Amino acid sequence: MRVIEAVILVLITTIGVCYLIEIFVLPQTQPSFSEMGGWLFAPSLPAFFRSKDLVYIAIGIIGATVMPHNLYLHSALVQSRNFSKDGASVQRALRFNTIDTVVALSVAFFINAAILVLAAVVFFGHDRVTLASGKVVAFNPDADWIQVAYVTLAPLLGTVAASLLFAVALLASGQSSTITGTLAGQVVMEGFMHWRISPWARRLITRICAITPAIILIGIRGDNRVTDLLTLSQVVLAIQLPLAMFPLMAFAASKRRMGEQRIGWFLLTAGWASCVLITALDIYGLPAAVRDAIGVFTGH
Repeated sequence: MRVIEAVILVLITTIGVCYLIEIFVLPQTQPSFSEMGGWLFAPSLPAFFRSKDLVYIAIGIIGATVMPHNLYLHSALVQSRNFSKDGASVQRALRFNTIDTVVALSVAFFINAAILVLAAVVFFGHDRVTLASGKVVAFNPDADWIQVAYVTLAPLLGTVAASLLFAVALLASGQSSTITGTLAGQVVMEGFMHWRISPWARRLITRICAITPAIILIGIRGDNRVTDLLTLSQVVLAIQLPLAMFPLMAFAASKRRMGEQRIGWFLLTAGWASCVLITALDIYGLPAAVRDAIGVFTGH
């Protein structure tokens, strides 16, 4: 397991470093930091909420960064550490697991932000991109963006290396999500439901549930709707977030269940505020999610 984690970490770190170099070093892909800072601290919220598509994309980004099952998996990972059961050792294990979680989510946030910024720099307002090799990559509003996303890495790596690295990074990301999904399912089934099944059966069921919608969609609509399916899956994850957050917050704040380890007032306030905010966004963006789900499978 540690070897798999290390390989995935190296691949994700590599693509993250490439994006950071393009943002901070290469002049042809360097964004306007003053403009980014201005919109970051003073966003146009009325315009944002007037566009259901923007809300839909924002919900998808939340689901891609904070997957609901990982809330339980990260909590369960504390028990995988070798520590004594006295109060000081438990606090130390919790502290290091908190650092691990914060670092992992922070890295995911910056990589997602870098991809978003570079996609805006490369694609927005253009119908084609001319690479350094002279190759012209044309696209339109109906393009399947996942198939041309490697172009964001082309200024640094060239066309061949960029497409290869992006494909490997996507594979690593998919394997990482699949592994964590299976582990989270094991945690919930064995820890909460006391339901034990064979590892091979759990993996088979998880894989079938993960790949069946993609196979059906590609078989019916072709491979030009993969991006829509990917975005929809992230939105579904975000919509599921409150279903995981509310019971987790209730458990973590319960003195009867947690004793001295229950969360303090700051995490309690921040956690419930996050629950309410994400739930409100989900409700607001639900019509767009339903419409997009119908469009993905019907083509309309």
